[in-house]
Amino acid sequence: MTDHPYGFDTLQVHAGSRPDPTTGARQTPIYQTTAFVFRDAEHAARLFNLQEVGYIYSRLTNPTVSVLQERIATLEGGVGAVCCSSGHAAQIMALFPLMRPGDNILASNRLYGGTVQQFSNTIQRFGWSAEFVDIDDLTAIEDLADDNTKAIFCESIANPGGHVTDIPAVAKVAQTLGVPLIVDNTSATPWLCRPFEMGADLVVHSTTKYLSGNGTVTGGAVVDSGRFDWSAGGKYPSLSEPEPAYHGLKFHETFGPMAFTFFGIAIGLRDLGMTMAPQTAFQTLLGIETLSLRMERHVANARKVAEWLERDERVESVTYAGLPSSPYHERAQRLYPRGAGALFTFALKAGYDACVKLVDSVELFSHVANLGDTRSLIIHSASTTHRQLTPEQQEKAGAVPNMVRLSIGIEDAEDLIRDLDQALASATA
Repeated sequence: MTDHPYGFDTLQVHAGSRPDPTTGARQTPIYQTTAFVFRDAEHAARLFNLQEVGYIYSRLTNPTVSVLQERIATLEGGVGAVCCSSGHAAQIMALFPLMRPGDNILASNRLYGGTVQQFSNTIQRFGWSAEFVDIDDLTAIEDLADDNTKAIFCESIANPGGHVTDIPAVAKVAQTLGVPLIVDNTSATPWLCRPFEMGADLVVHSTTKYLSGNGTVTGGAVVDSGRFDWSAGGKYPSLSEPEPAYHGLKFHETFGPMAFTFFGIAIGLRDLGMTMAPQTAFQTLLGIETLSLRMERHVANARKVAEWLERDERVESVTYAGLPSSPYHERAQRLYPRGAGALFTFALKAGYDACVKLVDSVELFSHVANLGDTRSLIIHSASTTHRQLTPEQQEKAGAVPNMVRLSIGIEDAEDLIRDLDQALASATA
């Protein structure tokens, strides 16, 4: 693409994509190959020494995946991206260049249950740790930070509770502490939220969700703003100090704004192997072509369904930030003027058992552990996605026992409301 400031709708179709130079194919081909032939021995040596950009082995780089990486980076306004096998893989890939044994991150206590589990337990196997904090309490964030704090992690729109993070405010705290702010932008997508424009340094995605949008493939992405100074203060030696595996090459000194992205591929994918398959990249590229169109309908439908639920006497509360009653309504309007997403929860006055019966009574909604599909989805978080958390953690994450999570799709909103109405009637009879 040229330097002309193309609009989002154009970029979601064209960014990173060019006609195939050999066949002229207009759609990005699926390069279903393990390895790539080198021109000669010198070419191979230059690729392995990171002296030339190209394709070696599909665990590292693949032309189909490269197009997706460029497209996501462009839509987010970043300098580069690394795609990997899942959203959870993307979180590890984001932390891997930053962390060493004994280091910690500060994480929002409103994160998705699987992320809380990953940060509470799994990352300890690497010698890392996470301190969970109310992401709205800026003073608490500063007070928790220490010399071993290497990042702040939050979600733009939290799953499942719909909490909206004040990214500009948290970014200022991160800048004061000299650490990068990592924002999971899965629920909002770059069509609703552009974290880099608000001061964030890294963005992660579960591309499984809205970016692909069709519930067919799992994937993840880490996007770099290219603005963070990885050499300042010696806090990030993996990026600023000599790398033994590349004969003392210093990633930040050599690659500048692209240091994090190059490290993610040359070290992260090489050694962790959490690679995205070319078929997955192809499916995700197809989904991204209609992202803005889908998100517009997702948001419009979510607003209609949330307004209807809020008026229903069987419903105790609705967490959708697009409602004037939400404590995050003003923040959502200020930061995400196109809408507050399509993921939210609602509480039933009848309690836990009624929630379970509601989920069993829907006909149009699909009872699955996913979100961001074109189809509307429903799940009872306390007994499924957040089951492994303590009651206190469930409450902070917005997954209390009488809450049901909805991911609103692009169907006819009136049909969705009718389905919820009949399911509520069965659940509260």
